[in-house]
Amino acid sequence: MKFSIAAATVACAAARRSELLSDAEQEAMGIVLRGNLTNSHDLLSTPEVPDEFTWCNKDGVDYCTSSRNQHIPQYCGSCWAHGAVSALQDRIKIARGAKGPDIQLSVQHVLNCGNVGSCHGGSLDGPYQWIQSMGSTGISYETSNPYLACSSESTEGFCPHVDLSCTAKNIARTCGGFSEEGGPCTGLSHYPNATVVDYGSVNMRSAIQKEILNRGPVACLIDANPLLNYESGIIKDTSSSLDHVISVVGWGKDESEGSYWIVRNSWGEFWGEMGYVRVGFGALGVEEACSWAVPGDFTAAEKNNQFHCHEGGDNCRARESDVV
Repeated sequence: MKFSIAAATVACAAARRSELLSDAEQEAMGIVLRGNLTNSHDLLSTPEVPDEFTWCNKDGVDYCTSSRNQHIPQYCGSCWAHGAVSALQDRIKIARGAKGPDIQLSVQHVLNCGNVGSCHGGSLDGPYQWIQSMGSTGISYETSNPYLACSSESTEGFCPHVDLSCTAKNIARTCGGFSEEGGPCTGLSHYPNATVVDYGSVNMRSAIQKEILNRGPVACLIDANPLLNYESGIIKDTSSSLDHVISVVGWGKDESEGSYWIVRNSWGEFWGEMGYVRVGFGALGVEEACSWAVPGDFTAAEKNNQFHCHEGGDNCRARESDVV
């Protein structure tokens, strides 16, 4: 799949700027709306659905990776990348049996090279489709490409002064070295990465629950306007527009308030219930569109598949011709 990014016209919601591009804009980028690489979701078993289930506490084990904040060090409307990346990280943690340090994937790599969105809008479907199209090179880890909250068109904060082009240095890098403090940055030809072997879309409550139960958290659309001043509790507002992407890690049931989705947002842990919100079944449009991915290979100590680069990156120096 080859993506070609075009100038994005940002749709505006009544009370906040939408962080989703229009369907036409997404299709112009080469994104397949609600696309499925295979029909693997349809082949999943249909287990009995419990009243409560969460990957953040499954049989006493926490398979959820950390909450993020998309809006620091400056505003960036990259919820679409955060929601997808967070759910994929969780699925990698599930595949590892929650052993070893959590793998944190680089949202900035998606912003620099994905061509499926920017700090001013993106898509639910694009991130997984792009990562899968990358094949064995995959998405880099946060430690070699930290989040800047910038994309090439951003004018907020320091963004205009940063090179955000898709070069080797903006995929995975190291900078300086003990022999030359403050020295130049080196793009890496080898770096820890994670791949996607399958992706797809799912909607409706029972299908979303089946996907989460069988394979892990999913990224979903949501109406974010009622969330702006949310503090705690179960929110039951109906949806007026879908303008934001979050990840759903499970569901629960309250005796008086009924059933709800357990939703991880990307606004930081100062917001909501330590970065999470409980959304009543049928509320905020959560059940209208979700996206899933199946992790492929990933770099981890237990796999013994790391390429060992020197501190200064001299034995892993990339050529720009290596950039996909």
